[in-house]
Amino acid sequence: MVDYRDLATVKQVAADSPVITEHTLRWWIFHAETNGLKPALLKIGGRVYIDRAEFNKWLEGQRMAPKPLKPAA
Repeated sequence: MVDYRDLATVKQVAADSPVITEHTLRWWIFHAETNGLKPALLKIGGRVYIDRAEFNKWLEGQRMAPKPLKPAA
């Protein structure tokens, strides 16, 4: 279920991130079918909104290597 408080425009997400540009976000959105980003996107009218929670899950899945597990104490 989508929480409207988690929705943001492309410009808002880019403004909140020091490393993700608006151009990069639009590229990812254009290729959302093939890169798996589609579940994080909502299109209402002509505007695209990003579900921040789903976007963060997608972003975490883009790691090049899994996070190392901490050894058990």
